[in-house]
Amino acid sequence: MSLTKDGYKNRLIDKRIEKMLKIFGAVSIEGPKWCGKTWTSLNHANSVTYLTEKSARNMAEIDPKYIFTKQRPQLIDEWQVVPEIWDAVRHECDVDHNKGKFILTGSTSLEKTENEDKVFHTGTGRIDTIRMHPMSLYESEESSGEASLSEMLQGKVKEGYVRKVELEEIVRLIIRGGWPENIGMDDSDIGIIPKSYIEAVVKKDMHERQNKKRSPVKMRMLLRALSRNESTIVGDKTLVKDIEDYENGEELIKSRETVADYRSVLEGLYLIADQEAYSVSYRSSKRVGKSAKRHLVDPSLCCACLNLNKRKLLNDHETLGLLFEALVERDLRIYANYLNAHLYHFRDNVSGDEVDAIVEFEDGEYAAFEIKLSDGSIQEAIDSLCKFNENVSKKPAYMCVIVGHLDTVMRDPKTGIYIVPITSLRP
Repeated sequence: MSLTKDGYKNRLIDKRIEKMLKIFGAVSIEGPKWCGKTWTSLNHANSVTYLTEKSARNMAEIDPKYIFTKQRPQLIDEWQVVPEIWDAVRHECDVDHNKGKFILTGSTSLEKTENEDKVFHTGTGRIDTIRMHPMSLYESEESSGEASLSEMLQGKVKEGYVRKVELEEIVRLIIRGGWPENIGMDDSDIGIIPKSYIEAVVKKDMHERQNKKRSPVKMRMLLRALSRNESTIVGDKTLVKDIEDYENGEELIKSRETVADYRSVLEGLYLIADQEAYSVSYRSSKRVGKSAKRHLVDPSLCCACLNLNKRKLLNDHETLGLLFEALVERDLRIYANYLNAHLYHFRDNVSGDEVDAIVEFEDGEYAAFEIKLSDGSIQEAIDSLCKFNENVSKKPAYMCVIVGHLDTVMRDPKTGIYIVPITSLRP
């Protein structure tokens, strides 16, 4: 009997966990704090050990086997607090090769030195690693799911009216984010949890299991710079200049090396979700951009870093557009993971032609997406996709415009391009 919590909302990752527990001796679920790893893991566990509890931690430090139970699968929450647990779990999986013995969760990746000193085996063949993200709109039940990425691939999407979505609702979803504890929160309070998250990162999380002291002031500067450049393609040099232009004080980040170092800490906390460039034959391969598109793992963190609220966003259409793009691409990343697909972006460095999102499916087919906040920009998005389609040698299986302020799932009669609201998407 699982330990599922009352009020638990099913996650897309549940099916992946269930499947991998039948194939591997253990699964390791990685992802940012507060994204729901523990609750989801309890949904599949028959016993649990919290390494945040001192008594359990002390026992594990003496010998990890002392915390093992006979009620399997056993959830070991925040296992990286005692890194030796990894090898102990791997060894336990080797004893009889039974499947589904352990579920490990972690919110912080290990430092390189910790990996070398305390984790001797990768766990390949015994432990499957699964990446978890904040909730998508489909998981939080704010997307009705009429427009499925996989069904669009098969040409089976049913067109028609869905529901009216106002810009105010889009703004609320951006500020609230996909944090399970924030779902259902009063509109007046939806910014509190993301702001608390950033405070925890700067005051505590960035220092955990680090072998080097770093400045909280510089980390705040970097977080604000990343937030100002959310959904854009910029290098570390641009981030340095952004910090110099916007920030005051003595502790400015003055080198690309420093930016890369501080960003690595955020990556270790699973807070970076950069979108890689898609490699495709488009006129000349030399023209195709290789830089990633910048993303924090959830757009609500950008709002928290920049102190953005509903009024500010509604009065700043450019920023709202970029954060809406981030919201859509967060969901596309989650849906792509569910489908064993991958999310990219595309840019021609010479002409400036670009595609906001490319989802490459497991069989190599791909779909191209443009993202627009309002229905007034749909034709512009269609034209952009058509231009891409003309110039690319391998054609996309389908093309789609994802819109915020739209109430209908439809297909352009001339081009066959899908036009769907974000609140209708699902895998």
